[in-house]
Amino acid sequence: MTDTDLAVKNVLGETTTVTLTPGYEGANIGTYIGFKHVNYLVEKAVLAHFRRAGLPVGALYEQYGLGFDVVDLEARLRGGLFVDDEAVLEVKPVATDEDHAFRFKVTITVDREGRPKKIVTASVTAVLRRDEDDRRLPARVPAPAVLDRFTVPTIGDPAPGDAVPAVTGPALVSGGTTDDDPVLTQLLAGRNGYGWKFRIPYPYVHFYNRLHMSSYLRQMEEAKHRFVADRGISIAAQLTERNWIPAVTHSRIEILGEALLEEDLYTVYTVESIFKNLLYTARMECHVVRDGRLVQVATGTITHGYGVLENGNQARVVTWDDRVARALRGTGS
Repeated sequence: MTDTDLAVKNVLGETTTVTLTPGYEGANIGTYIGFKHVNYLVEKAVLAHFRRAGLPVGALYEQYGLGFDVVDLEARLRGGLFVDDEAVLEVKPVATDEDHAFRFKVTITVDREGRPKKIVTASVTAVLRRDEDDRRLPARVPAPAVLDRFTVPTIGDPAPGDAVPAVTGPALVSGGTTDDDPVLTQLLAGRNGYGWKFRIPYPYVHFYNRLHMSSYLRQMEEAKHRFVADRGISIAAQLTERNWIPAVTHSRIEILGEALLEEDLYTVYTVESIFKNLLYTARMECHVVRDGRLVQVATGTITHGYGVLENGNQARVVTWDDRVARALRGTGS
C-alpha cells in the first residue's frame, strides 16, 4: 500500500477532531457569529481532516493538479456560536464504496457552563477537480489511481436552460441596481423574490477561475440583506427600531456547475415558505448566461427567524408582527 493509498483510507475511515475559533469578522451583532462563519469552520475542519490523514489539499493541487472543492454544504444551527468559543469540530467520513465524492458528517460542540453542548450538525460533500492547464503546473505528475474515483474534469454538468434576451446594462462588481436587466426580469417573473447581477471578482474565486463554496455563502448572506431592504424591513432598521437580529437555523448550498472569474452571476432569492410568524425559508438560485441561455450554477436554501441579543451573547427568539409578515409575503404595507 502506497502512502497515498493509506492517506485515502484514513480520509475515508478515520474520524478526527479539531479545535477551532471563529473568525472575528463573523461577529457582526455583538459577539454572536453569523451562519456564514459557522460554515467556514465546518469547511476548515474538513481541510484539517485531510491534512491529518496525510492528504493535504494544497499538495494535491501542487503535485497532481487536483483542486479540492466543497460542492454541497448543509448546516443545522441549534445554538449560538460566539467569538470567544473554542469550538470542537468532529469530522466523520460517511462515503459508501459506491460514492464518487468525499462525504462527511461534521458536528460543532462548545462549552456551556462547564458542559459540552452540540450546537451545529453539518453534512459536507467534496470532489477533486482536475486542472488541465499545463502552463500552471509544469512540474505536476499523474495522480495516483486511488484518487480517480473522486476526480472530475469539471464540477457538475448543467444543461443550458431558457434563452434570454440580450443584456445591455452595465456589469457590476458590487452594489448598485440592475432592476432593468432583462435577464433578472425573466428570472423573477411571478416570484416573491429579489435578484441582482454581480460580476465575479478575483477575491471570490480559487484555483484561478471558479467561484467556490465560501463565496456562495457570501452571496446567500447578501441576498438576505438585499431582500429585506427592498421590502422595507432592512436589517439596520430592525436593529434600530426593535433590536431584532436575523437568526439562521438551517442553510444548504449545492454547486451545480462552474461560475467563472468575471462572468456575470445572477442571484435570485425567493421566499418559499413561512411557518407561523417565527421562521421563513428562502431559496437562492445562481445563474450565468452562456451563448444566450441561462445556466444554473448553484442552488440553496436558508431558514431565518428573528431574535434579540442581550449582553453580547444571550439570545431569545421573537415572533414577528403583521408588518414583517406582509413584507415577507410581498403583499405590501
